[in-house]
Amino acid sequence: MSGYNYPTWPEFNKKPITQLVKGCQVITFNSSTKCMIHLNFLKDTNKLVVIDFTATWCGPCRNMDPIINDFAAKYTNVEFVKIDVDELVDVAEKYGVQAMPTFVLMKKGEVVDQIVGADKDGLKMKIEKHKGSLY
Repeated sequence: MSGYNYPTWPEFNKKPITQLVKGCQVITFNSSTKCMIHLNFLKDTNKLVVIDFTATWCGPCRNMDPIINDFAAKYTNVEFVKIDVDELVDVAEKYGVQAMPTFVLMKKGEVVDQIVGADKDGLKMKIEKHKGSLY
């Protein structure tokens, strides 16, 4: 296609995926490699990352979807990532996910907190606790 310059791999690799997917507030990955590249990039920032481990067949997960979208709109300084455990089994295993939904909160590549279950108020409290801390 003329008129558009596609980035080379080195250019792409230096940019966080969130900048490449404009308008996305909750990022969904269907590639373990892309997910891990993105999470590794965020290790160098002080940004809180909330990983929503979910499954399409999980009713409580579906109930949390609009809540997560609302949180993403409210907490613009927090990165929200959604992982389907059936698609990215290896990522779910890496974080020890055994029930859905599971929310893993990370800063600088380290897990700082976790919520298992559809606990809107508990998740909000943990986001508030960790979003501004300098860990």
